[in-house]
Amino acid sequence: MGQMLSEPVTHKETHSLWSEAYRVGSSCMQGWRVSMEDAHTHILSLPDDPAAAFFAVFDGHGGEKVAQYASKHLHKVVVRRPEYEKGRVQEALQQACLEIDRMMLADEVLKDDLAGTTAVSILIRNGILFCANVGDSRAIASVGGRLEVLSFDHKPNNKTEVERITAAGGWVEFNRVNGNLALSRALGDFIFKRNEEKSPEDQVVTAFPDVETREITKDWEFIIMACDGIWDVLTNQEVLDFVRTRIGQGMEPEDVCEDLMTRCLAPDCQMGGLGCDNMTVVLVCLTPGGSYAELSARCAQRPPAGAAADSDTEEDNNCLV
Repeated sequence: MGQMLSEPVTHKETHSLWSEAYRVGSSCMQGWRVSMEDAHTHILSLPDDPAAAFFAVFDGHGGEKVAQYASKHLHKVVVRRPEYEKGRVQEALQQACLEIDRMMLADEVLKDDLAGTTAVSILIRNGILFCANVGDSRAIASVGGRLEVLSFDHKPNNKTEVERITAAGGWVEFNRVNGNLALSRALGDFIFKRNEEKSPEDQVVTAFPDVETREITKDWEFIIMACDGIWDVLTNQEVLDFVRTRIGQGMEPEDVCEDLMTRCLAPDCQMGGLGCDNMTVVLVCLTPGGSYAELSARCAQRPPAGAAADSDTEEDNNCLV
């Protein structure tokens, strides 16, 4: 868990932004940790592709430098990839994560840094959502009040992750990579990427993301992205219900983010670490035509019977295939 403070830092850095298509709130909080290692990105219209929006959460570990670097550069790398220019957005997201690793390895400050970060990112363009995930930060959506899972956690005990880790010369002990790292994919963490006989995709820890693709329909209400400090405390369905209820009450998105972090903050650090992590939440509300009041009215209605997911166990959120 690392070193903890005697009292949590509960100051929240909160932002809001909006356009005709989106109403976005974000907030982050240091909590019980001795430093803040998270970072996030929200861009409603990318400078190099105004038709695209980009959102991301980065949960750093071992320091904040890799997370901060990724938050400033990942979206730029995606858009300039040749795959993106050819309309192959999924491939562009995958290759961008590998490229940003190469960029950091060429950086004199970062190449020997022991830090790493998760990266869950969403790019929306022409009504299609692409969610690229590296690590155990997570994204979900509410579609007509129904849970839509957009990412799956990369944990060292997942079957496919264990196979890659061991094939690259690593091992899993106490559900950690080489007994150390609690996630099996990350940007940075170069100490786990030194097998010269393996490709970047096949290293003990890889930066190669899974990508989920969805068509956004009129039933889509909002998207929630957060680091594992949230998901360790509440299930996907609990987070969705928490957020949807507050939007239905007319609460602003940024205030919903603050409320969610306060709900997940541990009263002390004697609970096995749950609620003691840094926390970051990005809430993307879909508002075609710019009407947040209309979305609020929709969320105030109960979802139709059977709208909730059939199950929402931790195993369902992990990449087990």
